[in-house]
Amino acid sequence: MNNIRIGTLVGGNDAVRVLPQIIPYGFESFELTFWQTTGQADLPELAKQVKEIVAEKDIVISTLGIFGNPLTGTGDNGDTLASWERLIDHAEAFGAKLVTGFTGRMPGTIDESLSRFGEVFGELTKRAESRGVKLAFENCDMGGNWENGDWNIAHNPTAWELMFNAVQSDSIGLQWEPCHQMVSLIDPIPQLRKWAHTGKIFNVHGKDATIAWDVVREYGIHGPKPFVWHRTPGFGDTNWTDIITILRQAGYEGSIDIEGWHDPVYKDELEMTGQVHALNYLKRCRGGDFIPNPE
Repeated sequence: MNNIRIGTLVGGNDAVRVLPQIIPYGFESFELTFWQTTGQADLPELAKQVKEIVAEKDIVISTLGIFGNPLTGTGDNGDTLASWERLIDHAEAFGAKLVTGFTGRMPGTIDESLSRFGEVFGELTKRAESRGVKLAFENCDMGGNWENGDWNIAHNPTAWELMFNAVQSDSIGLQWEPCHQMVSLIDPIPQLRKWAHTGKIFNVHGKDATIAWDVVREYGIHGPKPFVWHRTPGFGDTNWTDIITILRQAGYEGSIDIEGWHDPVYKDELEMTGQVHALNYLKRCRGGDFIPNPE
């Protein structure tokens, strides 16, 4: 049953402190994340310490994540591109084969970002391929749309087709989650059924959403009333049994890593209560404990 592992996200700079505290709950994988920069992190030392923590446990570091705008390289994103390079170079030390994050974007439409995307990620993909690493892009809009945005172009399936045409490589793909599609009122299930079979889904974030359709019908999506909330799996609208079934049918053997710290109810002192509920829920959706067949 572990060919699709269930894990969670942990800040890279907090990993040595946090991992020993949450491993006993039964997480099977961890994505280590950085915001805009790896900063002063000593990645070889961090990798050594993390590997010591997970040693002799059936746990993997599924991916290293860097979330910023590597296309502009301005302001707080000045180190984001170099951070992609560092994580690619040090992924093997963590036992990771995947580096993930936002694509970044240039001012203006998604179309106007594609040239720079091809330039930056064309080189990063070559770097990754030379080290046996793959790259994947989270499908979060970060408040942007087709016309404008400051962070990411990889939030719409039309953009994915353009991206994968701009950089044609089996080493780039998606870090997919249903939540970010549901925020745009996209049904994630038929989308996953289509894209899972392309081989472009390299990692799945465990984050769901609740859509208040009554609000949408009465007030629309541009009024003052919220119409959608990010949710921890098990509390949202999506049937994760369907998601895992579709992933299995497509031969997916990566992980589903819970992205916490977004749920409007299971937050603050209830954060880990919600995450462990999600962990156990997703394990049940996966089929529960492995039971060998009779000989």
